[in-house]
Amino acid sequence: MEHYDAIIIGAGQAGTPLAKRLAEAGKKTAIIEKRYVGGTCINDGCTPTKAMIASARAVYQARKATELGVEVGAIKINFEKIKQRKDDIVNQFRSSSEKGLKNTKGLELIFGTARFSDKKELTISLNNGSEKKVTAEWIFINTGAKTAAPDIEGLAEINYLTSTTILDLETVPEHLVVIGGNYIGLEFGQMFNRFGSKITVLEKSSGILAKEDQDISSALTEILTDEKIELITDVKINKIAQDKKHINITLTSGKTWKEITASHILVATGRTPQTADLGLENCGIKLDDKGHILVDEKLETNIKGVYALGDVKGGPAFTHIAYNDYAIVYRNLIEDTNYTIHDRPVPYCMFTDPQLGRIGISEKEAKEKKLNYKVAVLLMSYVARGIETNETLGLMKAIVDADSKKILGAAVLASEGGEIMSVLQMAMEGDITYDRIRYCVFAHPTYSESLNNLFMNLDK
Repeated sequence: MEHYDAIIIGAGQAGTPLAKRLAEAGKKTAIIEKRYVGGTCINDGCTPTKAMIASARAVYQARKATELGVEVGAIKINFEKIKQRKDDIVNQFRSSSEKGLKNTKGLELIFGTARFSDKKELTISLNNGSEKKVTAEWIFINTGAKTAAPDIEGLAEINYLTSTTILDLETVPEHLVVIGGNYIGLEFGQMFNRFGSKITVLEKSSGILAKEDQDISSALTEILTDEKIELITDVKINKIAQDKKHINITLTSGKTWKEITASHILVATGRTPQTADLGLENCGIKLDDKGHILVDEKLETNIKGVYALGDVKGGPAFTHIAYNDYAIVYRNLIEDTNYTIHDRPVPYCMFTDPQLGRIGISEKEAKEKKLNYKVAVLLMSYVARGIETNETLGLMKAIVDADSKKILGAAVLASEGGEIMSVLQMAMEGDITYDRIRYCVFAHPTYSESLNNLFMNLDK
């Protein structure tokens, strides 16, 4: 049995930098990975999807080029080349991350599956078929989450796609049905629609993006519908069956019964934490009712010295949150700081086109909290930069405190919406009030300059 100062289970976006920094701080460290270094983000999430979305946007821009006076002729999709480009980028990122771990002095990269056999003891089933037992003073769980399959009759009997397996398709689906009208489902739906698939999105709520404000949901609904994406809401799927050629889906939408025939189904209804195979019952780590590891504000479990980082602990399931988990834990343990996850900002961006950048609270949440707030809205069709670049879809929206004039939240459905949102996030971080942004000098013509006009609307 080998003893370490620190062991990390999972080489994701929290585990990888944490392992390197702990080793560089003089700690004897091991990181255990059962599959690929880089976690979901590099291998199955952010990196491959955004690479393919860039290709889909190029298709869309080529089709729109005539609006700018550019004649491009027939547009041809080379899906094999699109996939190869995506795979090359993933391999580049993954190999770079793996090389960084292997070249770090005092750090051992172990490929295998770890399971607790005691409070601070792990049994590793190595990928080469052998077994190894290890112990450590500190153990960090960074095992992430996987696609959750809804309880639908017949779903388990068909060869459905997940956000991971859809990336391995060799050809563009003829008719892709997406179960789930939120961030993952809408990104894939719009992307494959632009590649040439017929797309039908099935959402159980009354509208897509059910957690966002109604005006944001409605604006994106109109945008996607204009691209000939079929959005069916208020859905209950009754049964799914597959024959040799097609997948048949029977459902009700409100009171209307429907039957849909598809070539492929993508399940995008959420994710579940990967805790079932960790042997947590052998060390007494507590879970919530959905299987997430319970942690305190410093990310420590109920077992002293054992921490959980990233999606496995629940909360916002974003790469940047996992990375911040690492930053909090490392600085607290090595630099003797006192950081917590309490009240940290949770920005996010959905990479539909236009993007949806979000920070802080929505109008819906402000209303529920009975805050004294104001709402500023600016349509992108009134933004000079948007008009000049032919990017006029969407809107900017900000929620501000009527008394302090501080920005409480923002939703930016726009070209480069994530970048515009980040400007507002920095204002929130620095307690910059909306009236200062209203008269701030921005470079012309930029998207951020339109924040002058957004907050000008509050003066009317």
